[in-house]
Amino acid sequence: MIVLDTHALLWSQRDPKQLGKKALSLIERLWGAGAVCVSAITFWELGQLEERKRVNLSVSMRTWRIALLNSGLIELPLNGEIALRSLDFLALHADPADRFIAATALVHDASLMTADEKLLDWHHELKRHDARL
Repeated sequence: MIVLDTHALLWSQRDPKQLGKKALSLIERLWGAGAVCVSAITFWELGQLEERKRVNLSVSMRTWRIALLNSGLIELPLNGEIALRSLDFLALHADPADRFIAATALVHDASLMTADEKLLDWHHELKRHDARL
């Protein structure tokens, strides 16, 4: 099971060339097996980016989310354990959404697919895939 960081989800749906061949192949294989996930906070983060005009989805965020979930993407909800595990990432990352996303992968014993170099270079038990490879 993999948890996609926000940019990895966006790239996979809007611009797959941004992903590395290995990353794209893994997403395609696991999507078909029902093992590609995102944290619920991912949709909030994308909504924030859309409001700031940094992302244009061409459909509403709600419509886009529902289409992704109907196509097999798994949404993992936030809970108290994830909130507490996100505290492990306080010194690493200033962005709370990134901390929640990393904690979601950790709590669900999943790998995080990201291109965030801070997360990729961090010495921690979190399993990671570089979205650029």
